[in-house]
Amino acid sequence: MKIVVLGAGESGVGAALLAQKKGYEVFVSDKGEIKREFKLELEKAEIPYEELQHTQIKIFEASEVIKSPGIPDKVVLIKELKQRGIPVISEIEFASRFTKATILGITGSNGKTTTTKLIFHLLKTVGLNVAVGGNIGTSFARLLVEGNYDYFVLELSSFQLDGIKNFRSNVSVMLNITPDHLDRYNYEMKNYIQSKFRIIENQKENDLFIYNGFDRNIKTHLQNKQLEVRELPINEVFHQKNKLTVGVSEFDTKKCSLKGQHNMFNATCAILAVQAIGIDKKSIQQGLDTFVNAPHRLEFVATIDGVDFINDSKATNVDAVFYALSAMEKPVIWVVGGVDKGNEYEAIVSLVLEKVKAIVCLGVDNELIIEAFQGKVEIIEETQSCRDVIKISQQYAQEGDVVLLSPACASFDLFNNYIDRGDQFRTAVLERKIKD
Repeated sequence: MKIVVLGAGESGVGAALLAQKKGYEVFVSDKGEIKREFKLELEKAEIPYEELQHTQIKIFEASEVIKSPGIPDKVVLIKELKQRGIPVISEIEFASRFTKATILGITGSNGKTTTTKLIFHLLKTVGLNVAVGGNIGTSFARLLVEGNYDYFVLELSSFQLDGIKNFRSNVSVMLNITPDHLDRYNYEMKNYIQSKFRIIENQKENDLFIYNGFDRNIKTHLQNKQLEVRELPINEVFHQKNKLTVGVSEFDTKKCSLKGQHNMFNATCAILAVQAIGIDKKSIQQGLDTFVNAPHRLEFVATIDGVDFINDSKATNVDAVFYALSAMEKPVIWVVGGVDKGNEYEAIVSLVLEKVKAIVCLGVDNELIIEAFQGKVEIIEETQSCRDVIKISQQYAQEGDVVLLSPACASFDLFNNYIDRGDQFRTAVLERKIKD
């Protein structure tokens, strides 16, 4: 069989390496320019590839095509492949054929990475042979190339789930569903919801589906549906005075790096997931005490003159900002802006009125933000660099305040991605701290 891989990023190159390892003839095609490190990998493995074009005569020779999550189904080439009867699948679908390990899959509009990393950490803490990947870090396929694991903890995006046929999670977690990536789904929320729910379509009666029982979109979708999988809805989070209660177990959160009620929900999901595969309370507590979250997610950077600076650059939609502001216990200088994704700010107006004393816009075009909050927040400033953000924030911040980068927008107007934005913010804060 001949496998053609469309897209030569982490997912595509991982799939190509796995396909080669399993004896397939492989060809990789990318319409854009391939990053140098991925080119070197393909060349070292002697896998033929092309960039800056799609040579259709080669692609149509495929027995099966593995598509990058970034390529929409509505692209003409994908439609033509399907018309010719050539199967088009995702990398996670392909990789799942080559393992019998237990898979824990996590999806949702917000909180996926935190929950995925926490589940992995809890399993790693007890010494299990476990790997983490998927939509974060290492692709599922590459993990299978690198070693044999008994457990995989996978963050799964809707784009990845769109390309599955038989992929199955033994334990699936659905954190929430709020408007995001609607341009990919013809601006139809129902299409996005259906995509997220593909995570459970192949689960069996002995598998487990943990989900947000108070999420309106999830509840509406599940109405009058009889699922084969075991359901475990979370209808309330019990967290008071550094005590998190999950079922009959109580956990101390004083040492836990996760803050905010939304993160206590994420922790509840993670605890239930690992309990399902037999992890005991003592081990879970040890894992909670030692967990360090991924960068750019309510990441504390530094305190300067009594003002805390927090990097939440990953908050690229309004729902994520709602969680961030909810977690703040001090007056906020809110740093917001970037490429608007069709944001509706009404959902956070009451929180902004309650907690935000000044807004600092970080973007090329801040018109929609200014329009949404002018007259509601007295101070609104505009900037186009992180260094200027810090200077202006310090003009308005007083001891006991917090400067919160939680942009509600994509980053591509001024930065390479949300990581670049968060890194530049962190660097600017630390430079200022050294000067002071």
